[in-house]
Amino acid sequence: MIRIATKADFDALGRVMYEAIRHGPSAYTQAQRAAWIDAPPLGPAWHAKLAAQFVVVGFDAGKAAGFMSLHPDGYLDLAYIVPAARGANMFQSLYAQIERHAITQGLHRIWVDASLMAQPAFTAVGFDIMRHDVVERAGQHLARAEMQKRLSV
Repeated sequence: MIRIATKADFDALGRVMYEAIRHGPSAYTQAQRAAWIDAPPLGPAWHAKLAAQFVVVGFDAGKAAGFMSLHPDGYLDLAYIVPAARGANMFQSLYAQIERHAITQGLHRIWVDASLMAQPAFTAVGFDIMRHDVVERAGQHLARAEMQKRLSV
């Protein structure tokens, strides 16, 4: 099941993000993953971040297992799926909701800073790599790519 997230979901989504980054197969080292996120984001600042975006959540066995968020300007900020739910078309289902919303808002493109793990999934739904980038977090360097998809509005 995929639906629009509510404030009641936000702490569960922080745990999904943490689980997605810290566990399961990854192109990043454990040190890089720890620098990326040291604990699940929870509380007022996290809630405010999500409340300012359009957020969709996917469930597996009745539990939040993935989510995506979109800023009003078309920036896809967050896209995370727990390892146990990967490969079950959740990414495509979440993204389809994001794209439908973007089109209804009159957006002409969606763009994202995609991790090494997310790049193949974004490519599969029509995104192109605009440029490669490396960001530094807590002394670790994390490779990513700016990707975009043009929308037919």
